[in-house]
Amino acid sequence: MNGEGTDVRVAGYPLPSLLATNGDPGVSAWRDALPEIVDGLLEEWSLTVSKPFSPGGSAAWVAPVRDPEGRELVLKVAWAHEEARDEALGMAAWQGRGAAKVLHSELREQTSLLLMEQVVPGTPLAQLLTWPERDEVVAGLLRRMWVRPADVLPAKQAATLRPLSHMCAWWADEAQARADVRAGRGKALLPAEVVERGLSLMRRLPREWKGEPLLLATDFHPSNVLARGEGEERDWVLIDPKPYVGDPHYDLLQHMFNDPDRLVTEPGAFADRMAGLTGLDPRRARRWLFARCVQETGVIDGAAEAALRLGAGGME
Repeated sequence: MNGEGTDVRVAGYPLPSLLATNGDPGVSAWRDALPEIVDGLLEEWSLTVSKPFSPGGSAAWVAPVRDPEGRELVLKVAWAHEEARDEALGMAAWQGRGAAKVLHSELREQTSLLLMEQVVPGTPLAQLLTWPERDEVVAGLLRRMWVRPADVLPAKQAATLRPLSHMCAWWADEAQARADVRAGRGKALLPAEVVERGLSLMRRLPREWKGEPLLLATDFHPSNVLARGEGEERDWVLIDPKPYVGDPHYDLLQHMFNDPDRLVTEPGAFADRMAGLTGLDPRRARRWLFARCVQETGVIDGAAEAALRLGAGGME
């Protein structure tokens, strides 16, 4: 499949490009059942669908819909892969705390379902403000969203949320495997001692957190924050979180990775600024950024250079 124009159609429309070209075996298997899943939902919830958003998501089908009352809404049908498994639960928890309004959220086996407001105009933060201004918007939203799960969810649901340490250990193992392959080929991007130090931190930092374990978005960046309203009436709302529970310092990282120039040229100052805006510990923010840069080396451009800059000052 090669994007829109594929012979696979969902609710009468071709698959959006990102979903059509996602080669993940799990997505491919789930995608085969997607036409039946969507058709069943449209009938069950009495929704009228319009053309899906494009390019859309790599593991989700998202489209504008209209309900029987004539409300303009958005239906998101997503593969509940490991990182995004609790998206619907997180969005429900953050109602009134910065997330787009959710009318219904549900997890059905491997499918996450969200019926949400259609955010108008819905322009991503990344398209509207300069980077320093984006820092302030992101920091403001994060401060509202960092809550104890038990304070915003029923106890049984709160107990199902996974600790950040699980994701970090998984990612560190994958990063170590990539580094070993590159080193074996004589193409290491970082010295072995830097890799060891960074990935050790990646595993230790979430376990060593002594504060309250808070609800985290983890994939929080300016393209996942949309404008609602205009002028003085404008506010900002979150979409597409990947919830875990743990150290809030981690939630600063994806925003910083979305500004590669600042990440590479002044990673320490960038971490200090985001820590200052959110009231967090700048030293811990730097340590987290160093660990994540080591982990993302070879995956995200500039990560290795940023890791070396941060590591030169020592991270222990």
